[in-house]
Amino acid sequence: MASVSFRNIEKSFGKIKIIHGISFDISDGEFVVLVGPSGCGKSTLLRMLAGLEEITGGEIAIDGKVINDLDSKDRDIAMVFQSYALYPHMTVRDNMAFSLKLRKADAGLTNQRVGDAARILNLDPLLDRFPRELSGGQRQRVAMGRAIVRDPKVFLFDEPLSNLDAKLRVAMRAEIKALHQRLKTTTVYVTHDQIEAMTMADRIVVMHDGIIEQIGTPLELFDHPGNLFVAQFIGSPSMNVLKGTLRVADGRTWVEAQGHCWPANPLAQAVDGQAVAYGVRPTDITVSATGAGIPAKVIVVEPTGAETELLLEVGSSRVVVAMHGRTAARPDDVIHLEIDASKAHLFDEATGSRLR
Repeated sequence: MASVSFRNIEKSFGKIKIIHGISFDISDGEFVVLVGPSGCGKSTLLRMLAGLEEITGGEIAIDGKVINDLDSKDRDIAMVFQSYALYPHMTVRDNMAFSLKLRKADAGLTNQRVGDAARILNLDPLLDRFPRELSGGQRQRVAMGRAIVRDPKVFLFDEPLSNLDAKLRVAMRAEIKALHQRLKTTTVYVTHDQIEAMTMADRIVVMHDGIIEQIGTPLELFDHPGNLFVAQFIGSPSMNVLKGTLRVADGRTWVEAQGHCWPANPLAQAVDGQAVAYGVRPTDITVSATGAGIPAKVIVVEPTGAETELLLEVGSSRVVVAMHGRTAARPDDVIHLEIDASKAHLFDEATGSRLR
């Protein structure tokens, strides 16, 4: 196991700067997920750690040792790719053992490590098959097994589940998380899927346009997003955001938006008349049983069984409500919404920063 440090990392392709001075640390044994939209630089950062991309500026260190000039093979890392990257002419056993054979490792050690990895990943019955004879999930487990046998200091995962169907992605998320809990190897995982990030990470690094927007545990980012980008990126369905005017009077704080008053908690930074973005998560809005609250017109009803998602219209804005159970509401009905002030989030409209 090992710690990983990024210090003022920069990356340019020609005159185009992709990563702008990123710095953060990963603790020994930690599972850190780099998440963000396509093009934010997360895979490039991972590839620089792996030695597959040159570093334009700054330093990357593993266990305090700067690795900028080390070849990929000398960094003691193992990477699992999106495409599996298995050798089609080799059996599962030979694919898993290949890196050790390149190192001319002892045959007994190689067999032991392959056997141990196969047991961990339930690959014992598949060792003599070829990749073409495996399902997508089985191929991904083989790719993980090939990484495990190397016994690296750091595991790197580059969007490993994006080629799998939805049901298999859920199962593989659990397998990767269980694997980390068992091996305790430092892991850096890249994904654009914030559900993967939320369910798997010890900490999440949210990236956007080559910078870090926020770093924290999944629940820290969900409950206290530092800015509007993080607020809308983390959480599914996405946070509702309405532009409005902050009002502070008589010990009360609220936001005027779309012709209605939206409740908020008093804040030290609150200034009456300030232009703000008012955020509330779909799960934090309650449909009133008494007809009190903010009126909203039902546009779409999406039942999923245990939960129901409502797309609503309030003034000229769309609002999503995610509720437990089922509803009798139908398109064009008018329902009323209640919001707990403690669940509201306020952001400065100009900067996007959270008001505190």
